[in-house]
Amino acid sequence: MLAQNYARTYRSNSVLTASPGQLVLMLYDGALKALGQAGEAFNRPPEDYRRIATINEQLLKAQNIIGELQGTLNLEAGDGQLAREMDRLYDYYIPKLMEANMRKEPGPVKEVERLLRDLRDGWAEMLHKHDSPRNESVRSVA
Repeated sequence: MLAQNYARTYRSNSVLTASPGQLVLMLYDGALKALGQAGEAFNRPPEDYRRIATINEQLLKAQNIIGELQGTLNLEAGDGQLAREMDRLYDYYIPKLMEANMRKEPGPVKEVERLLRDLRDGWAEMLHKHDSPRNESVRSVA
């Protein structure tokens, strides 16, 4: 119980002290974790009474996180092209996960997980490059 409280406090502090870019990365990680747990539940035997509930809970969680990512898009930033593209991607992911949940089919989950992992990895790479020491002079000028 005490370890759980420490973990909860750590997660809460991580969120409160994270940069906006890190928060987006945390959302991607949360969605991927939920999709992974749904994928694991698909592999459970059909007689496992928690299988369907776990699939449903985790897919809904992933949909909510993707919806949050979509809601944070700034369509006015720059020329808005990147945000519009991301919006279209999220519009593709959410119905795919709804379909997977209704039909209890793992295929759409795997597809969204693969596509979302690519976005997450690209985002992490961008953050890494932005925060690397060689960009220190660029940040100090900005």
